[in-house]
Amino acid sequence: MTSDESDPTAEHWLSGARAETLAIRAGIDRTAHGEHSEAIFTTSSYVFDSCAEAAARFSGEQGGNVYSRYTNPTVTAFEQRLASLEGAEVAVGTASGMSAILATCMAFLQTGDHVVCSRDVFGSTVGLFEKYLPRMGIGVSFVSLGDLEAWRAAVTPATRLFYCETPSNPICEVADVEALSALARASGARLVVDNCFCTPALQQPLALGADVVIHSATKYLDGQGRMLGGAVLGSGEDMAEVRNMVRTCGPSMSPFNAWVFLKGLETLSLRMSGHCRNALDLAHWLQQQAAVVKVHYAGLPEHPGHHLARRQQQGFGGVLSFELQGGQEAAWRFIDATALMSLTANLGDAKTTIVHPATTTHGRLSAQQRELSGIAPGLVRIAVGLEHLEDIKADCERGFSALAV
Repeated sequence: MTSDESDPTAEHWLSGARAETLAIRAGIDRTAHGEHSEAIFTTSSYVFDSCAEAAARFSGEQGGNVYSRYTNPTVTAFEQRLASLEGAEVAVGTASGMSAILATCMAFLQTGDHVVCSRDVFGSTVGLFEKYLPRMGIGVSFVSLGDLEAWRAAVTPATRLFYCETPSNPICEVADVEALSALARASGARLVVDNCFCTPALQQPLALGADVVIHSATKYLDGQGRMLGGAVLGSGEDMAEVRNMVRTCGPSMSPFNAWVFLKGLETLSLRMSGHCRNALDLAHWLQQQAAVVKVHYAGLPEHPGHHLARRQQQGFGGVLSFELQGGQEAAWRFIDATALMSLTANLGDAKTTIVHPATTTHGRLSAQQRELSGIAPGLVRIAVGLEHLEDIKADCERGFSALAV
């Protein structure tokens, strides 16, 4: 490419580019060396030409890098690329998905405020909202993800934030983002959507009316289980608050991790297509197994969120769960008999992973909370990877064979 991609006037060539192109080309800022792959800037600080320049950088009067806890060229490249995919004005990289959620809460909430959160969220998110936000005098109400009237009834004059995952973890419920965003606006609250399961390759919550999008970059944005990272995306005004929190408190993304995420984004669309294809086929196959009570996957026509997912997503994602007859004993026996799938709580990997949510990812919830969230003792979650589908099915057959003993 002959154009200077670091020149702002050269950005016109990306205007109107498709997502697959943005995932590869957006955010490139070549140095004088002309490197083709993005550079990694492993530096903690930056040198200024004069005291006047240093003062202008620190005050914000002049653009440029100040300190890598705050800005770093490699992290900035990742932020710009992800923002282009999500249709966001600004993205802020963080050290992990949970630090992205914490940064969002710290930026937008204060003592006396109230949050309405869907019940079906990641276990650590529940822990943050249930244990730590109340310590700061912030109230939280948990409601069913798909029950719009429950959201409406939970609103108080102090409500400032709606929070949800869609599809949810681990039973793949789907939220009506447009309806929730309208209710949030009417209530004077921001709608925050965790887009981890779909990624911008399959869903753009901001285009549906959400105010803020959260990512655990650890999952599909990386795609190979190598790094921890997170991101918060939204308007420039909102993200200024988030970035100031990250600058002050320090849950920053490392340059090397950002570089790995940049490489992951290049193949995001292709990978998500493969995950969706394998997961849909596996979900249909699991429905035919005698030991399976129910399969949770929005790609199945009988799933209660199927038509909504078809409307607001470009695919159904790579995560599914299913309930086995025999409860926890059957679930453990099934999982322990598998050999190909990795028994780990992570997801979004090229490798298929399998886990028992009730005793791992959601093990810190009470039995009542798990029941309300549909997390049965016999529930097994599979994040379907990119191995050959027949090999994944063969591994499931090992699990089903163990149940017959």
